[in-house]
Amino acid sequence: MSKEREKLFADFPKISTNEWEDIIIKDLKGADYAKKLLWKTNENILVKPYYREEDLKELDYLMQIPGEFPFVRSTKESGNDWKITQVIDETDIKLANKFSLESIAKGTDALIINAKNIHTLNNLQILLEGIDLQSVNIRFENHIFYPTLAELFIQYIENKKYDKNSIEGSFNYDPISFLLQHNTFWKSKEEDLSQIIALHESIGKVLPNFKYITINGNLLHNCGSSITQEIALSLAIAHEYLAYAIDHKIDIDEIATRMNFTFSIGSNYFLEIAKLRTARLLWATIVEQYQPEVAQTAKMFITSFSSLWNKTTYDAHVNMLRTTTEGMSAAIGGADAIVLNPYDVTYKSSDDFSRRIARNTQIILKEEAHFDKVNDPAAGSYYIENLTHALAEQAWQLFCDTEKQGGIISAALQGRIKEAVEESCRKRDMDIATRRMVLLGTNQYPNYIEQMIDKVKQTESVSHKGLQPYRGALPFEELRLATEAYSKNHPRPKVFLLKIGNLSMRQARAGFITNFFGCIGYEIIETQGYKTAAEGAKDALDAKAHIVAICSADEEYIDFVPEIVQAIKHQNTNTLCIIAGNPTESMEGLKAAGIDDFIHIKLNVLETLQRYNQTLGI
Repeated sequence: MSKEREKLFADFPKISTNEWEDIIIKDLKGADYAKKLLWKTNENILVKPYYREEDLKELDYLMQIPGEFPFVRSTKESGNDWKITQVIDETDIKLANKFSLESIAKGTDALIINAKNIHTLNNLQILLEGIDLQSVNIRFENHIFYPTLAELFIQYIENKKYDKNSIEGSFNYDPISFLLQHNTFWKSKEEDLSQIIALHESIGKVLPNFKYITINGNLLHNCGSSITQEIALSLAIAHEYLAYAIDHKIDIDEIATRMNFTFSIGSNYFLEIAKLRTARLLWATIVEQYQPEVAQTAKMFITSFSSLWNKTTYDAHVNMLRTTTEGMSAAIGGADAIVLNPYDVTYKSSDDFSRRIARNTQIILKEEAHFDKVNDPAAGSYYIENLTHALAEQAWQLFCDTEKQGGIISAALQGRIKEAVEESCRKRDMDIATRRMVLLGTNQYPNYIEQMIDKVKQTESVSHKGLQPYRGALPFEELRLATEAYSKNHPRPKVFLLKIGNLSMRQARAGFITNFFGCIGYEIIETQGYKTAAEGAKDALDAKAHIVAICSADEEYIDFVPEIVQAIKHQNTNTLCIIAGNPTESMEGLKAAGIDDFIHIKLNVLETLQRYNQTLGI
């Protein structure tokens, strides 16, 4: 180190952790350190307020470079490029081809295509007409029997005289995910798993870079699983396929490289980055046990999907912001292909605009933000490295527990997977219901004048015996759509903001009430505020409000409320009079004065709104 640098660093002496902690405790002024500064994720990971170099001491993979085993830091040796992938869910093969060509022309370099109606070579030719399979990665979904599709695909490639080494893509063959969702195999365990052998003998021996097995971790995510469950159970599915193939004399170096892992990326930005790094680490650990000839066999190919679980029908343009940060997490985490769902996917089929936005978000991440230039930009981040380590410990434990219990097939058939994921669902649902987790525009800061009932073109009524995909926003949306349906033939429920007394408190509490009842689509009647209780009560009656929300400071309610309630109830006993806040000291007196309810931050918002819809006959 030069003398100049030595002098520079001497000006910034090292500060020990104890010294930092002393300052923090002093600034807390007696407040509980753990309650104020520590928090737990849904994965039960305790997150500290800060991390330092000393927190990296237990991590033994940090000296590895990208592209080296165990591939925590990416499977890519240089750069961070990924496939911009778009889902073409159209079942009409001519339209699917049209949409595919348009998407490719506008920046897509990988497609996920619905192969439901591909039964003949002619069908496949129509679907792929004009698509250069040597430059575009294709994943086929929803085919009834993938070995048949493999034969057609090989024949098509041979007819086109493509270089078989240049063909990349995958089949969404994943019978265990089908089992998880339906509590049964398509035909039987042996018949369904035997397709691995058939696919290995056909496409596996002809197309060396084509992946014919997919592990749909995104299904687990969209059914409400935790990140730990998504990683561990995905690995358990993959290991089941691995073990089956090896038992049937397929070499580890041949089968491990034929798997495509799909993970959903949610809105927990840093944890989602850590998730992909963790998954690569643990998969490499599993493959290593089978002693592959080359370390590269342990690479994990990851296709990431933006989460469906956190997307909303109301204020749907916020979905664009959600998918943007999810795309960023996926890129920083080192995904090999990224799918960003169209923002309107929750309530209708995508259109040109929504597909364009989904595609262009990734183009911007590459061409303007340069996310494809730096390999493993998260490396060395004390926070992300520790999240990776914590997730790895928990996911590995869950994976091992699943294996000890007979593997994921046994656990699924006994209902243990469903039970565990549903327990995670309940926790996440409660977080949304109580607003510990904010879904912007749905359970917080809604646009209460927005109308969606006539725009919703698809429903989510399909029920499965096993894991059930759903969205966290759905219970709130069902309530609000019910309000809209009711309002077509009845007056829309009105909430009158009767603001009185302390200016700052009445404004703050009026804002809270607006957000609260806006989540259910009630009309909010804004007012300037009142000097007297009589004026406020008169205007509330004139407005024919269903709910009068009295907004003031706790200590002032007892002065205003009796007169307001008496005036309103005297004219209309059906009008609900509520208090904005939780004035515990005067609550009994306010109830005696005729107050019907208290709306405050500690409530379960969803349950409370369900009760109001029932009360109003909606």
